Amino acid sequence: MRGQVTADARFVGWCPACEWNIDPGEPEEEDRREAVRRARAQEFGGELLAELLGTEQTAPRREPSARLALALGLAVHALTLVVLGLAVWCLTAGWPSALPFVGLLLLALAWGLRPRFARVPEDAVVLRRTEAPELYALVDEIAAAVGTRGVDLIAIDAEVNASAMRYGARGRMLLTLGLPLWEILGPEQRLALLGHELAHHAHGDTRHGRVLATASRSLETWDYYLAPEGHSARAWLNTLVLRPPWWLVRAARSGLTRLCLRSSLRAEYLADRSAARVASTRAATELLDRILVADAAFAALSLEDAKAARVVVGSRAARGQRPEPATERSLWDRLAASAASVPETEYERRRRLAVRHGHRVDSTHPPTHLRREALLAGPPRQPLVRLDAERERRVAAEMAGARNEVGRKLEARA
Repeated sequence: MRGQVTADARFVGWCPACEWNIDPGEPEEEDRREAVRRARAQEFGGELLAELLGTEQTAPRREPSARLALALGLAVHALTLVVLGLAVWCLTAGWPSALPFVGLLLLALAWGLRPRFARVPEDAVVLRRTEAPELYALVDEIAAAVGTRGVDLIAIDAEVNASAMRYGARGRMLLTLGLPLWEILGPEQRLALLGHELAHHAHGDTRHGRVLATASRSLETWDYYLAPEGHSARAWLNTLVLRPPWWLVRAARSGLTRLCLRSSLRAEYLADRSAARVASTRAATELLDRILVADAAFAALSLEDAKAARVVVGSRAARGQRPEPATERSLWDRLAASAASVPETEYERRRRLAVRHGHRVDSTHPPTHLRREALLAGPPRQPLVRLDAERERRVAAEMAGARNEVGRKLEARA
């Protein structure tokens, strides 16, 4: 027997009592490799959760597999040096006559395989310390709370994401804040987000190390160069020659991912603990919930904007006037209002679906429901950092220019 079905027309109508219509969409076809990665993340995530429960571990333990990953990363860079050495030998040997040409090809290959450091996203709006002193001071305070130093640069972009990473040859720290995620969060949840991202560097997260990050990019380049494509006779010959080394590259990429997986999952659990320590257990848990419903907030916003546009266009057309935008509120104000209006029944539906399907942010994260369980298992934490209304206002004022610019870019794409 069914209970009461939820009635908000913007979201899926379902029955919390019997779970009727909880997942009305067609099941998505999943790539076999992605299915394996998901199952492995579920298995390792559960093992690590059981291991961490009842402990106060805050720094990641160096996994044996992480040491093997580092060795594999060094081997990838050693291969690049071998290619470079062969190129130099071919260019200087002088005989036979074809050697210099081969040397040039190898030199071009070595250049493509060189360790390439992360860069500031080209489409991001950069805020420097002199332009946003209050924001940087807040980040510095959170960094100190999790045990690391502040960042050198803050970038604002249009992704539903946030990250802290090393960039450039000098290894400076870049914090990237995706406004679509930032704007649907409350003040405490933003503190939790910053605490989580900065904690990865405080803990020495293996994935964020420069050796593995650059080795991964080099393997991507090998994959690009060696991938057999096409159906012509020439392509068949290339396939015959290139497929064995391509398989080796694919195996190395897969191996690097596998070797880093346990340490990556552990780092995410510990980063969640740091987020709770910075902003409270409640705020860290609410952050995970908001990530679950982020796409629902965007869908509801699109539906409301479309309805408003039809009303405004229709009324102005009836008066013989030119249509104007449906609302003068900014995209971010509308998005924040849409996120705030997501009912608790939709949160609950998403949480249950996360358990069913093993929702996770990406392949390096444990399933979201396990992260939530880990946060709620211990005693509730109180915040170390607070963001009062006045400080929040000053931070918002410093980000206003970036909000306008990124908002214009997003609206231009729509």
